[in-house]
Amino acid sequence: MEAGQHRRGTNSMSFRSNLIKARSHITFLMALGLGLTLVIFLERTIDARKDPSTETAVTPPVELQSPLAAFDDVTPLPLAVTGTSAKDDLAFAQIAWKYFENNTHPETGLVNSADRYPSTTMWETGSYFIAVISANLLGLIDKEEAEARISLALKTLTQMRLFDDILPNKAYNVQTGELVDYGNRPVERGLGWSALDIARMVGALGQVQNSYPDLAPEVAVLLEKWDLAQMVTDGQLIGGNIADDKLRRDQEGRVGYEQYAAKAMMLFGFDMFNAYRAEDHLMVKDVLGQPIPVDTRLHRNVTPAFTVSEPYIFDGLEFGFDARSHRFATAIYKAQEARYNETGVLTAVSESHLDEAPYFVYSSIWGGGEPWAVMTFKGDRLDSKRTVTTKVAFAFDALFGTDYSRELVAAIAPLGDPERGWPEGIYEIDGATNASITTNTNATVLAALAFRVHGPVIHSEP
Repeated sequence: MEAGQHRRGTNSMSFRSNLIKARSHITFLMALGLGLTLVIFLERTIDARKDPSTETAVTPPVELQSPLAAFDDVTPLPLAVTGTSAKDDLAFAQIAWKYFENNTHPETGLVNSADRYPSTTMWETGSYFIAVISANLLGLIDKEEAEARISLALKTLTQMRLFDDILPNKAYNVQTGELVDYGNRPVERGLGWSALDIARMVGALGQVQNSYPDLAPEVAVLLEKWDLAQMVTDGQLIGGNIADDKLRRDQEGRVGYEQYAAKAMMLFGFDMFNAYRAEDHLMVKDVLGQPIPVDTRLHRNVTPAFTVSEPYIFDGLEFGFDARSHRFATAIYKAQEARYNETGVLTAVSESHLDEAPYFVYSSIWGGGEPWAVMTFKGDRLDSKRTVTTKVAFAFDALFGTDYSRELVAAIAPLGDPERGWPEGIYEIDGATNASITTNTNATVLAALAFRVHGPVIHSEP
């Protein structure tokens, strides 16, 4: 891997030319600075109760204290950025990258969400961009290939029809760029938009601008086409859903995913104050001695929201933890390690695809009113499909580098298929392989292995 080369002009005309070419990158850096300043302000606001000068003489009743106080005694685990790859890392990364070589459509530049399944969402497309940057950081591909891959996908994204000419549809056919339903069947109007998916994509676009300044103008053209303001109201994320053939706008995001998505939108200067605040909808549940953050809002108006690992590992690998997410992630990791210590059962849970119906579940640390529930999107329990997930094993090992995380990776390592990529993981119930192979898992493996050497993606330069 080679660091990016910067050419310097020797006369004023060259300087002006380069300045013009860099204007989009400069704009991004200014927005990034504003976004990070807002994050720092929010953290100080959230932690203001720790400043003695802000305390009143009378201790407030316990019920009025912020639920964030439950995390005061959580000591964040130290990050395990080593600056060098471990013995098997390159081979592991090559397996993950093979998935993207197999599943990138040559005409559109888009990637299948799962092996040989030609549909995608903005979430998976964002994962693909993170995978490309990570593969470049690891030296699996050079800068020219990385830029060419992303550029082709950006052109397709710019040309694709939007839902109601507002924002990207919830799903697209990878081969044609058509709006489709979740069965990959064409739909004329579309399904609406997912604010969380688009926010992840926006975060990935910020990473692209940061890593490849020459692509900044293409990113700007794409974002100019998307009416992102339609998915932000009063500092909250708003999804678009179809109900009785009418567009219905709903608040979207729960604790964990909501704050991760808010950070992504902050990169482009959006006010995400209410989405970034976790305490407004936070309750804390004890799981094996660890405080676990749980959203108080119901899922689909019936089931308590579920807490999974994914938004926290993405936050750490891509943006770098803030003080709050670092504590949350530490508690979530320690609860899983504690379950292993108590039961002898390896535990690394998150949302995951399945290789059989219903094909997707949320394996939670807390969900449906209980610890360790495995739930479908509709809120049905399916604990028999709990999976020791590949992406969580690699991510926790990269982030924290503990004896337990190394044991997780050792258990997962034999599953890697050099011809297809990494499967989702191991079914807890019988040790069989969950053989679904997906964009999200293989992208996370690459991001984790890149983190070990370079730290968070946003701080890295290919």
